[in-house]
Amino acid sequence: MSTRVDAAGRPLREVVYTTLRAELMNGEIRFGQRLTEPKLSARFGISRTPVREALAMLCADGLLQRAEFGFSPVRPSIANIRDLYELRLTLELGGMARVREHPERRHDGELLRAQRQRWLALRADPPEQEPGFVVVDEEFHVALLTAAGNAEMVRALVAVNSRIRHVRRYDFMINNRIETTISEHLGILDAVLADDIPAAQRLLHAHIGDSLDVVLERISRAIAAMSMSE
Repeated sequence: MSTRVDAAGRPLREVVYTTLRAELMNGEIRFGQRLTEPKLSARFGISRTPVREALAMLCADGLLQRAEFGFSPVRPSIANIRDLYELRLTLELGGMARVREHPERRHDGELLRAQRQRWLALRADPPEQEPGFVVVDEEFHVALLTAAGNAEMVRALVAVNSRIRHVRRYDFMINNRIETTISEHLGILDAVLADDIPAAQRLLHAHIGDSLDVVLERISRAIAAMSMSE
């Protein structure tokens, strides 16, 4: 792996990755456009190695796919995204339902209290607006479901998360979405810790629904922009 850095000390692969990721997510790179190592190497004035690493990272994110003579943007499927969000919601609400419907079951309070401390710290010092926050958000939702006690549901959620991560990045590209997410997470945690599962389910349903609305709106705009030159 390349360890070369720019004048600011950033690894060159990160410079290429963050630049191209922003351009892909903002619709600045068209669907018919081909990205190749030689052209990108010339554009950034660097060797092919960090470019190759950045392209591999973007493929892993689901933003690029290998194509003839290089790489091309992945066109998101709105219908597929809706289906995966529905599955995600079913799993997360189902975790709460299994506790609500069986009085002998309890959420893992220690795990949830640890999450609450983490999100209180994030509220006190919110991170910068950054698509990579999606990973932190995923950790919350996985922990919330883990606390409900069904490991198979957790594994299913992790699999769903991996399939929607590349589009969920859009959720954290607009002002105040990170702050809003932090506040909503704390509200959900407080409801669960108070054993008010119906309230927690309502809050969780609204939280994921709002996320889907933002993601679909941003994706639709990006698709429209990326399709203009097809």
